[in-house]
Parts: sequence; C-alpha cells; structure tokens
Amino acid sequence: MSPLDVVITGLGLSTALGWDAVTSWSAYHSGECGLRFQQPFPELPAQLLGRLNQRLSLGELLQVLVLESLRDGNLSPGLENTGVVVGSSRSHQCQWEAWLREALNGPQTSDLSDWLNYLPGTVSRDVACFAQSCGPVLNPTAACATGLWAIALGCLLLESGQCERVIAGAVEKPITPLTLAGFARMGVPAQTRVAPFDRQRQGLGLAEGGALLILESREMAEKRGAKIYGRVLGVGLSADADQLAAPSSNQGGAIAAVQKSLAQAGLQPHQISYIHAHGTGTILNDRSEAAWIQHLFGNGIPVTSHKGAIGHTLGASGAISAAFSCLSLRDQIIPPCVGCHDPEFDIDIVLTPRSTNVETILCCSYGFGGQNAAVIFSQ
Repeated sequence: MSPLDVVITGLGLSTALGWDAVTSWSAYHSGECGLRFQQPFPELPAQLLGRLNQRLSLGELLQVLVLESLRDGNLSPGLENTGVVVGSSRSHQCQWEAWLREALNGPQTSDLSDWLNYLPGTVSRDVACFAQSCGPVLNPTAACATGLWAIALGCLLLESGQCERVIAGAVEKPITPLTLAGFARMGVPAQTRVAPFDRQRQGLGLAEGGALLILESREMAEKRGAKIYGRVLGVGLSADADQLAAPSSNQGGAIAAVQKSLAQAGLQPHQISYIHAHGTGTILNDRSEAAWIQHLFGNGIPVTSHKGAIGHTLGASGAISAAFSCLSLRDQIIPPCVGCHDPEFDIDIVLTPRSTNVETILCCSYGFGGQNAAVIFSQ
C-alpha cells in the first residue's frame, strides 16, 4: 500500500464561530466558543447549541460552501470532469419536520409539489448543480463519520481515475425537535459547557455547519498553479459491528481505522504531529477515545477537539476537522481543546493555542452504528 497523492486546493467552511473559513478559523484557534443557550422550539427547554449567524436552508448553506470553496481554489462553476462526494446524516430532516408540524397543527399551506428535491440524496446533487460539475456524484451517510468518509471516498475516486477533481465534505442542519428530543432522551446534552476530555465533562452541544474541500491530484494542482493547503496521505475506514449508539468496549474498530490510515501513509505513530480527535465531550466517547490514543500513541502526542468551540455538527464534524487541519498546516498552529480545563486522562490535551512545527495531523470520527474513519493530512 502506497501513500495517496491527493492534495487540497480549496475549502469552504461555515460554523457557529463564523460564516466563512477566515472568521471560523481565527475565532477557533484563538480559543473562542460559539455555543449559546437557546430555545428554538417553545415545546423544548433551552440548551447549549451552535447555530449559524444566518438562518438559511440546507440548500442555501450548500450553495454558500460551494461558492466559497471554488473561489478559494481559484475555480469557477462549469467543471466538466469533477466528482462530488458530499453527505449529511440528517439531510433535509428539518424541512420534513416543519411540514409534519404544519400538517398536525392545522391546514397544510406549504407547496409540497417539489418534495422530491428534499430527499436525502439531493445533498450531493445540489452541490453538483451549483458547481455545474459532470463527474460521479456520491452521497455517503455514515452518521457522525460521514464527513471523513466523504473525503476518503473522494480520494478513492481520484486514485481510480474516475475524475480529475472532487468536491468532498459534509453539511448539517440538525437542530430540529426530533433530533433535540432524541439526544435529550439519551441524556447526552451538556448542561453548562461542552468540555471534551475534561474531568467534569457533561455531554455535547448540537450545532449547525459544514465544510467542503477541493481535492485534486498533485500533478493537476501543480499544472494549474493552484495553492496547496496540504496532502491527504492515508485513510482508514472500519465498522465495529457491535453496538448501535455506543463505542465498542475494546476500541477495536477505531484502532483498525487508525492503523489502516498509518499503513497507507507509511507512517509510524510517533510521526504524527497531533490528533484532531472526535472528542464529543460525552462520558463514553472521550473515555473510549483516550484509551485507544494511549494504546497506540502513548501519552506524549498533542490532542485537540473542536466540539467545545463550535459544538457537534454530527455528519459534518469530520469535514470541519479536515478544514481546520488544512488551516493548521498552513499557519503551523495547533488549536486548543476549547472547554477543557482539567483533563481526566493521561494524554497531552492542548489547552491553549500552540505555535509549533505541524507536519502531519490525524483526524478521527465515529458514528452511530459503529462507523469509524481516520484520515491523515500532511504538509
């Protein structure tokens, strides 16, 4: 197995900290938090949420991300041999719930004639339409691992010669009554703050957001003189085949995904500069993740997570961690694990921003159903 030869030449990013990549990254690596107590639905109590500063539909958010990523990559719509791999764990669930509430509470007044445009698979189709791209279109759904799965699949499309460029990532607008009530029933929302790996961590904060990356072969990028954020060096995908909504007790699936990514990248654990962990802030996730980090890497590798800063964007979280990793490679900064003040585990949690030599970053995501994804980014 040889390392991938795929580079990132553009990105679009929207989070609770900022509408675009510049604003989001500046606030994040400075240690700011975009989570606020909000009550978007009167029938449900207020809770910590990460909401975008503009109220757009999922389709409108996708258009913003597509245009930003193309502009950043010095590209424009009309990309003939460009693939799309963009997913979402909730897709247009927000719109379907709104229609259902309307039907239950009174006469249906909304025009439902275009309901086909709100099926789950339309996320990637919309991206292809906005970019006017005519390559293969894939719409992965792997719960909270969706974003990294999309990037991994985009790399496989490039390596197999199916297209010369790929728009890959994920987007999420999960703040709906059903999603909020479901997570509350599980007992995982944080009560006062989201604090990944902290001794007093309480849980997660749901959030909106998304990220898209422009992936190209290095040869193609250099030929057109594109700026290069970094390289996708290795990917690893696996499934626990165990529990539905909890991490595997022995971390076997997560370890397998990380080991696959290291093997493809041709790296040993000590060659990773830092880990951008899934780090949800829940009791079980952080305990399980810290266990495999200690098993594979010992206690000396720096570890961070963005979920204390922008919340948990579910399927989009891996794509957002990938975008942040590109910017970390560019600026040579390890962003802090916002919210963590008193780490519980014997690993090097990054509590304040670190300016240091960043050569390689391991990003990890896990999703319900036992989905695991690991992607290594390098200079």
